[in-house]
Amino acid sequence: MCLAIPGKIISIDSQQEEVFRNGKVSFGGIIRQVNLSMVPDVKEGEYVLVHVGVAITKVDEKEAMQTLEYLKQMGEMDELDTSETKEKTQSDN
Repeated sequence: MCLAIPGKIISIDSQQEEVFRNGKVSFGGIIRQVNLSMVPDVKEGEYVLVHVGVAITKVDEKEAMQTLEYLKQMGEMDELDTSETKEKTQSDN
């Protein structure tokens, strides 16, 4: 199942133009690089919904925390954690 997952923006990396920026987003402690082009007004410390590596909208912290908790209860965060572990293992080889 494809879901948009809420995460907290840890840092923003501006590239050549402000429109083409990426950032590091934490999904309950799992950090991923995310494209922030669709949310140009987002700032560090704010929460976004991320779908296939792209932040698609801002969400408030309460909604993000509640959604993350539901995803943990459903075991969906385990899949995200497993993917991260696989990527690290592959890059180490």
